[in-house]
Formats: sequence, C-alpha cells, structure tokens
Amino acid sequence: MTDFLAAALQLTSTSNIEANFAAAEEQIELAARRGADFIGLPENFAFIGEDKQRIKLASSLAEKCNKFLVTMARRYQIVLLGGGFPVPYESSTRTLNRAELIGRDGQLLGRYDKIHLFDVDLPDGNKYRESETIVSGKKLPSVIDVPGLCKVGLSICYDVRFPELYRYLVDQGAELLLIPAAFTAFTGKDHWQILLQARAIENTSYVLAPAQTGLHYKRRQSHGHAMVIDPWGTVLADAGVLEGAAIAPVDTNRVKGVRDQMPSINHRNLELF
Repeated sequence: MTDFLAAALQLTSTSNIEANFAAAEEQIELAARRGADFIGLPENFAFIGEDKQRIKLASSLAEKCNKFLVTMARRYQIVLLGGGFPVPYESSTRTLNRAELIGRDGQLLGRYDKIHLFDVDLPDGNKYRESETIVSGKKLPSVIDVPGLCKVGLSICYDVRFPELYRYLVDQGAELLLIPAAFTAFTGKDHWQILLQARAIENTSYVLAPAQTGLHYKRRQSHGHAMVIDPWGTVLADAGVLEGAAIAPVDTNRVKGVRDQMPSINHRNLELF
C-alpha cells in the first residue's frame, strides 16, 4: 500500500476519565467508518486536570490507557496512536508523558516518552511548569516501520519547537511525523499551524497532528485545529475548534515525488559550521 487515510482526532478532555474514553471511542469509530487506517489521539487524551490528581492516578491510568488503546485498535482494525498519557516514574511526585503506537492486532509497535517539557510563563497570565511533575524522556524516539503503511516518527506537543528532533527522525527514514498535542490557546493562534507546516516543509514529510481543543478546567484552554499536512506544506485537513477529526490521504509516493523535486535534505552542507 502506498496510500492510506490518516485521521488526526480532536478532543476536549477533562478530569472525567470514563467520559474521555467514551468521547475518544466515538471519534475513533467515526474515523474508522470513513475509512481511516491510521488514527491518532491527542496528548492527554485520557485526562486533563490538576497535577496532583494526575500523579495520584498515574498507575491505574497508565493501565487503563494501554488497555483502551489495544481494545480500540483490535475492535476497529486500525493502527492507533495514543498521543500522550501519564506513566508512573521512580518518584511518586512525577510521571512520564508517554505516547504509544498500537498495531491492528493490538501489538505495541513503539513508544516514546516526551523529551521537551513546557516551562513557560505566558502573557495571558497562565504559567506552565511541566518539569515540576513530569520527567523528561531519556531516549530519542525510534522510527517505526508500520506494516503495510509507512515509516513514522513519534513526538509530543512542545517537541514541535525543536526542529533538530524531526531532522533526526527523517534521517532515520520517517515519512510521516506524528505531533499529538494539547497546544495552549494563547500560543496556538500564532504558532501552531506555522510550526506544523515548517516541520513538513523542511523535512518533506507528512505531518499528522491530533489536538486538544476548548476549555478543560479553570483557565486551561487548548487551541484545537488538528491537522494533516503534506510534504509540500499544504494543509490537507483542519478540524477547526470543535471535537472531531482531520482526515486526509497519506501517499508515500508523494513523499518520494516531493523529495525528488525539492531535494533539500540531500543539499545540507554543515562543513562550514
């Protein structure tokens, strides 16, 4: 298969875990019915709430997330990305933020623990300190050869601001870059689409970017606009600001065609640096 339908799902997750799973399955089923072979859930798809509650629930939540992903992949016969969920760490005061890719038969194809942590004071008054409750991953993500589809590279949200990570993934053979996120509403309006298109253009790769949207609790609000972008930087699908999905074809022949037409990856000259 050189082409297939990919879906970037968009959710408004809260602290209600069962409601989050129900909303996620609803969107998975709708996307699968539209013919999607590859479906991505956003970062924090199972839980967005207070840090203390997330840490307390981490052990049981990690088990529930894994079971949910395996069940959904088997039930709908899809390749499924769980874009980020808490996993217990050695310390009881912090967790990992892990993405997992599950095959149609429920097997684990690959996982990645988020490396870059969002420690930012925004002008809108919101402050984020992921490093206080999340441990940075210690390994670069591996490129995963998804049987019958393509080669994918994993990342999570804030990683999108670090282009060297995606160049590394492309050097390892990635054709589709996965960027599940819970991008803030404040930064998203100015940077989200531009960053996604930049990662697609500079790496001549498809980008699949599932997203959180809307108000989660208190003042925490996500930008939305889950997207599928092609290797030329064209936005093929945009989910807007409501729960739903961005669905578009991914064609590995298109990757080859763009890379032949614009072989910038082969023109890198770093000897001067």
